[in-house]
Amino acid sequence: QVRVVESGGGLVQPGGSLSLSCAASGSDFNRAAMAWYRQPPGKEREFVAIITSSKNTNYADSVKGRFTISRDNTKNTAYLQMNTLKPEDTAVYYCKYNTGLPNLRDYWGQGTQVTVSS
Repeated sequence: QVRVVESGGGLVQPGGSLSLSCAASGSDFNRAAMAWYRQPPGKEREFVAIITSSKNTNYADSVKGRFTISRDNTKNTAYLQMNTLKPEDTAVYYCKYNTGLPNLRDYWGQGTQVTVSS
């Protein structure tokens, strides 16, 4: 069992920045793929960004050039740096830990609220 905990959400003005953290338990963090998803009010959960165990990254088109995902394996933590935030970035942000092969199990955090508003 892996515990995943997000932090760093809050209220920010349009154009501002915010950094989210995702801390995971366990000893295999360096083998996991870490991803961020978000769920805007009244909408489905959607993919935001992913970083693999080899630190390859991929982003949703809506956040490319504004968000950066990273990881620190020494701290069992993944990050999402969000710049030039827009009101449409308002959502609950979730972190997903995927174990990789052979089990390919997903573990989710409880989510952290990000609100972009003036």
